[in-house]
Amino acid sequence: MPPKLTSPRVRIAAVVAAAAVGTGLYAAGAATAEHSVPRTDREIPNLTHVTDKIKAYYGDTVDKDGQHYASPDSNYAKQVKGIRAKAERYLDRAATRTDHGKPAIVLDVDDTTLLTYNYELQVGFNFTPESQDKYLKSTDMDPVFGMPELVNRARARGYTVFFLTGRDEHQRAWSVRNLKAAGYKTPTNKAHFYLKNKANPPAYLPCGAKCSTVEYKSGTRKHIESQGYDIVANFGDQYSDLKGGYADKTFKLPNPMYFLP
Repeated sequence: MPPKLTSPRVRIAAVVAAAAVGTGLYAAGAATAEHSVPRTDREIPNLTHVTDKIKAYYGDTVDKDGQHYASPDSNYAKQVKGIRAKAERYLDRAATRTDHGKPAIVLDVDDTTLLTYNYELQVGFNFTPESQDKYLKSTDMDPVFGMPELVNRARARGYTVFFLTGRDEHQRAWSVRNLKAAGYKTPTNKAHFYLKNKANPPAYLPCGAKCSTVEYKSGTRKHIESQGYDIVANFGDQYSDLKGGYADKTFKLPNPMYFLP
């Protein structure tokens, strides 16, 4: 059964994503580069073939319990390694700056610091808040390859680390547990880990509980910088993680599994 497209995570059957993982670019909602509304079935990517390409990209491996995991030898892992190397070189150079405020980095969680691949395979790329809650409550996601090392290295160089996620506030304890288990040796208290709080949105977000992803994330980064920090680098797997300013440089992690506007 094909994935539903009604959840806040817009599921993309995007051959464009699978074919263009080397560039990290794909157009949300576009069936082809020619027509946004397909004129024939031949313009629509076959969902089974897209799923197969995604599995191949992540180097799908299956354990004795039938659980799917990404391979450290996959093209996905190789692409992340290249991004990480560029980011580390940049952060090493920028660590010597002293005139722009306290140096900080901001990172998204899902598919930026923690890899959702196993969860996505379990639910057939059909995200629901209920299935996410069930998974996060009982299961720790693997770290995105090499990202704990990048984060811990940055902290050792004097960067303050902030996590900024679209996960809901009620998922905080599960998320903190997972980040620690994944090897992130940085503070994960409320001052350093921002989750969405729709019930009691913070006063620094004018859009309140109705923020778009870009408004929520850029508004939170603005709040962080208002405390005297200079966000030297902002990391995310979605372009909506990175838009809106309040970061000196952005680093886009690959993710062909879903799109968040």
